[in-house]
Amino acid sequence: MSAAVPDGDGADDRPASVATGASEVTGRMNGAVDGAVSVLAYDGPPPWQWSYLATAWTAEPLVLALSVLLGAWYLTAVRTVHRSGGERWQPTRTAAFLGGLLLWIWCTCSGLGVYERILFTDRAVQVVLLLMVVPLLLALGAPVSLLVAAAPPARRERILRALRSRPSKVLMFPAVSTALLMAPPWLLYFTPWYEESVSSAAGNVLLHLALVLLGLAYFWPRLQIDPVGHEYPHLVGLFITFAEVIFDAGLGIVLIYGGHLVAEHHYVALGRPWGPSLVQDQTWGGNAFWVLGDLVGLPFLAALVRRMVVQGREEIRAVDAELDARFEAAAEEARAAGRPEEEETGMRPWWLDDPNLKHRYGG
Repeated sequence: MSAAVPDGDGADDRPASVATGASEVTGRMNGAVDGAVSVLAYDGPPPWQWSYLATAWTAEPLVLALSVLLGAWYLTAVRTVHRSGGERWQPTRTAAFLGGLLLWIWCTCSGLGVYERILFTDRAVQVVLLLMVVPLLLALGAPVSLLVAAAPPARRERILRALRSRPSKVLMFPAVSTALLMAPPWLLYFTPWYEESVSSAAGNVLLHLALVLLGLAYFWPRLQIDPVGHEYPHLVGLFITFAEVIFDAGLGIVLIYGGHLVAEHHYVALGRPWGPSLVQDQTWGGNAFWVLGDLVGLPFLAALVRRMVVQGREEIRAVDAELDARFEAAAEEARAAGRPEEEETGMRPWWLDDPNLKHRYGG
């Protein structure tokens, strides 16, 4: 007896469909289990929202304590200067310094601080603000000038002597101060420093302090509002700013297209079940660093140009005062000798007496 052989199409359709359906169900179940495990393993904040920049808060005790102490010292020193009858302290400086402290608190305690160790993009924005904006505002407040103005004469001389010392001059040399601004972002993203800052509470606090101090070491000698060990032309600051723009762009490009995930082990272990992928998050962060790094250079350029204008006016007033003093002294001497007072011959434009140019201007 021969066994009947079933038709090939009818025999294979049913088992194949059953197998396919079973595999789909199994796949969905595995995906659901993986998702549930990921959600259960993640213990961070909820999915990021724009409103959290104003409504989500955390505490950074060291930054809060330093900000309160520095703000209290600054206001007390301003009051001391006013009571001593010295030079009137500019309200814009006070506003800049206090604004820098408030921005420092916001960067570390607002929603930006809540997600700083969760999202690469949040950390990138925070790095730009802490390194370039907070120190700029603090430097515009001229805290060293205020320290000198409020100090007793003996202490004031010691402070000025320290600022004129060799270590101070080396620290404020343009190449050194520029390296203190340009090198930290590269060291942060391409050394274990970054992973330490997002995986360790102590490393995170250290980053908050180090970036602000490094930024101050750059903006203090570049703005030259406070006393410095050696003054350099403001054009040096302009050239350095353009170089800094190039470095920001280079770092942004490497983060976006370099193919290397920064702190990959930390972000994978975090198991974040929402938001962009690790690659997309770093791409957004690289773009944020690039664009914000260039934009925040504009306030510094504005402050630098304003400082150049103000300093130019101060130099003109000083020269005018010296010329007036010389003319008054000469006139007094002439009156004492009984001679007629001479005209202010020194006031003639120099090109009217220059042998190569005076014939062009009727000199």
